[in-house]
Amino acid sequence: MSDIDRPLSPHLQVYSWRISNTTSILHRLTGVGLSLGVFCFVGWVVSIAFGPAVYAMALSVLSGPLGLVILFLFSLSFFYHLSNGIRHLFWDIGYGFEKGFANKTGWFAIFSALFITVLFWFGVMK
Repeated sequence: MSDIDRPLSPHLQVYSWRISNTTSILHRLTGVGLSLGVFCFVGWVVSIAFGPAVYAMALSVLSGPLGLVILFLFSLSFFYHLSNGIRHLFWDIGYGFEKGFANKTGWFAIFSALFITVLFWFGVMK
């Protein structure tokens, strides 16, 4: 076997970073985040069953700085996963595979998730 110093195939130098890479990774990460966030929601609901003292403690944790950050990230994950999921539904019917259009819808999914999250937090959560 020869000792030629070649990169492994496929190598990272061959690929350039695209918006489609980012949206794919974000879609998977937000799916995992939403799955983990359900435990937080279930904990909050179960705290109701344990009485007012436990519920007050759970509510104080969720309304504290760390709890608000977690809730903000959970809502951002939800809205991104929703908007990118709608994008995937159009792909399922065969629409939107053109490179330029796919790039635009990728950016739209990211910015719409940010915009809807901000609207949600300033509108509903005030």
